[in-house]
Amino acid sequence: MERTSVWAALRDHRYLTGPAPWRAAGYVTAGAPLGALLLAFLATALVTGITLTVVAVGLPLLLLLALTGLPVAALERRRLRPVDPAPAPSPHLAPGTPGLTAWLRLRLREQATWRELAYTVLMAFVLWPLDLAVAACTLALPALLAIAPAHLALAGGPDSGGVRPAKVWLVDSYPAACGTAALGLVLLLVLLHPLGAYAAARAALARLLLAPRETEARARLAEVTRSRARLVTAFEAERRRIERDLHDGAQQRLVALSMSLGLARLDAEPGGPLAQRLAVAHGEADAVLAELRELIRGIHPQVLADYGLPAAVEDAADRSPVPVDTDAELPRLPEPVESAGYFAVREALANVARHSGATRAAVHARHTGDRLRITVRDNGTGGADPAGGTGLTGLADRLAVLDGTLTVTSPPGGPTVLTLEIPCLPRPSSGPAPTV
Repeated sequence: MERTSVWAALRDHRYLTGPAPWRAAGYVTAGAPLGALLLAFLATALVTGITLTVVAVGLPLLLLLALTGLPVAALERRRLRPVDPAPAPSPHLAPGTPGLTAWLRLRLREQATWRELAYTVLMAFVLWPLDLAVAACTLALPALLAIAPAHLALAGGPDSGGVRPAKVWLVDSYPAACGTAALGLVLLLVLLHPLGAYAAARAALARLLLAPRETEARARLAEVTRSRARLVTAFEAERRRIERDLHDGAQQRLVALSMSLGLARLDAEPGGPLAQRLAVAHGEADAVLAELRELIRGIHPQVLADYGLPAAVEDAADRSPVPVDTDAELPRLPEPVESAGYFAVREALANVARHSGATRAAVHARHTGDRLRITVRDNGTGGADPAGGTGLTGLADRLAVLDGTLTVTSPPGGPTVLTLEIPCLPRPSSGPAPTV
């Protein structure tokens, strides 16, 4: 049977006959001793850290004190299950690199860490006394009234002068004690509703600070983003492998075949049928070799791997049917970024040649701060529509994989300006950045 939350059970007329009241009671009563222990720990650690600061030992202790919310939050998320069984995933992200330093740096930058610390302080100074007061009023008081007969019997009976259950009134006879016990049981049944409401509100506050409802979706989105980045990296590595295999394998064989056919033509009788056939075969081999080289360049140009994006942009401009002015001053960037930037420029120049009617184009590329920005401008007729099947939609999708953006401004009559931006940091450079 699926467990429902205490808040949902409160709206059911069978609330008192189900386990929800006792789950709420357990949640509230457990919070009081946990909070008291937490208060003692925080006070001791804070005083110790401030005292030892004069000898520099206290600073790491105070830093660790800031992370106290992590284990407390993990425990509180587990304590939510009896009251609110909905999943309460951790809001923390996994570090991108292994090691304690990376973990600590990430945790100190996350808002979730400071929310958990705020909840820890709130629990130590406010919530546990409130838990204790609610438990005393809704559970301890009715229980003390309910055991009035036993209390009177242990005190020696009516002859002892009577007892005061919960210090409220004098009970000096067994009929009065039984009436008090009945009142305690009725009061317990009545107070179980406000106890459940308090437990539900307390759990809602804990969930708000420790496991927001959007946390799971955000965690899934972060994982999708990381997996997408891994796929891009793997895709680029596979492109380079294919390019290398074609360059070192098929291309070298075709070069050898072309040379062999050239040598065979030298041995054949000039003007004869064999010489003509060898000439045709030699020409076909050269054509296939040229196509293969163009294919290799399209898969992953060697100039991009060797000299970076500025040289690759210049190479793409040289191959464009429309004259292109280039202005690119860039450091070496991560390989997926350089690849995306190169293919974006190449697609943009192909669109200029096919659709714009332009007589000239320009490419401007800079890396400023933490962002690569490339602008491709032409003097064509304008009117470019990303939804018109010109390849701009696919280009935008390719950039989105790297959290990049594509902006197209193309009023009728021109000019068309295509701007792409990709957030990235430069690669460590061993020499000056190439300039084109």
